[in-house]
Amino acid sequence: MQRSKFLVGVVGGVTAAVALGGVGTHLLAGTESTTGLDDSSTASVNGHRALAANIVAARTEGKYHPLPWVGEKLTGISCPTGLKAVAGASITCTGKKGDGETVRIPVRVTKADAKSVTWKFER
Repeated sequence: MQRSKFLVGVVGGVTAAVALGGVGTHLLAGTESTTGLDDSSTASVNGHRALAANIVAARTEGKYHPLPWVGEKLTGISCPTGLKAVAGASITCTGKKGDGETVRIPVRVTKADAKSVTWKFER
């Protein structure tokens, strides 16, 4: 009887640890970001307010490979222009893998208002 209680406890503990790890990975591996539009993060693209290219690139680089088992490590991510603060607007940023291969990263605005832009990239 003691052995079966111990086994149930071990299985329950492992299940809880795996579930917690899965939730943590999901939260850290997200590709969506909401960024405020203020004086330091805003640029202009064709007369529209836009999230500055360096902000999009830095946030993408930080979120592209947040954990060792999520995404590939990229360096030198750059974006050609700012990301217009208009739903549906998109740009393609680029980065380099460890072997020097260039990776194209599509970035798209999902929601925008006067104060912030919600955008996501594809991993």
